[in-house]
Amino acid sequence: MVLSIDLSGRVALVTGGTRGIGLGITQALLDAGAAVVTCSRSEVEPVPGTTHRVCDVRDPEAVQAMVGSLGRLDVLVNNAGGAPSADAATASPRFHDKVVGLNLLAPLVCAQAANAVMQQQDSGGTIVNISSVSASRPAPTIAAYAAAKAGLDSLTGSLAMEWAPKVRVNAIDVGLCRTEQTDDHYGDDASVAAIERTIPVGRMARPEEVGNVAAFLASDLASYVSGATVACHGGGETPAFLLVQKGLPEQ
Repeated sequence: MVLSIDLSGRVALVTGGTRGIGLGITQALLDAGAAVVTCSRSEVEPVPGTTHRVCDVRDPEAVQAMVGSLGRLDVLVNNAGGAPSADAATASPRFHDKVVGLNLLAPLVCAQAANAVMQQQDSGGTIVNISSVSASRPAPTIAAYAAAKAGLDSLTGSLAMEWAPKVRVNAIDVGLCRTEQTDDHYGDDASVAAIERTIPVGRMARPEEVGNVAAFLASDLASYVSGATVACHGGGETPAFLLVQKGLPEQ
């Protein structure tokens, strides 16, 4: 028997779903047959085949209004997030508050609104939180972001337990991924190539590969998967001491 991901007839909401990893997720859900709604803080050109809503996911009232307007909701992907680099010793309290708000509290706000709808549906629903390997991997200049993602992974397990059996909740810990911002983050092609040599599979992820994992978790193929944190990182990163031994440039 050939198994396939089929989300036909389901309504999915992808926060930050019009670019980068979010776009890859949106496309994967569309390919699986879902009716996809994306949202962002500003008006943008909708992804073909989707509906776009303007919503600041940090605003509980705005989120409630958006989710309430959908009628039904089968899949929520909490993808919106990110943060600029900042020295933890000098970053302002307001900066840290905004980072934690976007990467931890906003997913909770969206999940609460989605759960209220999903609990009333015979078919329930599923929530996928897009987290990061930074949740468990120390790194400089992203202290608040990493802490928020660690919190998101913990939140995922708690919500999965509390909202079962109607709603499944899972997270994806994403590693390095090529997006339209790759050069800004990692430098020129030579720098990116050097970084990719530190990844066991030899390259960064493509957004659609993260999308495929999200689509799987949203589908009936993952009907017994809840409270899980799935690593999507190409095998992780080679330890620095091995890079030194091999003579590869450290990143």
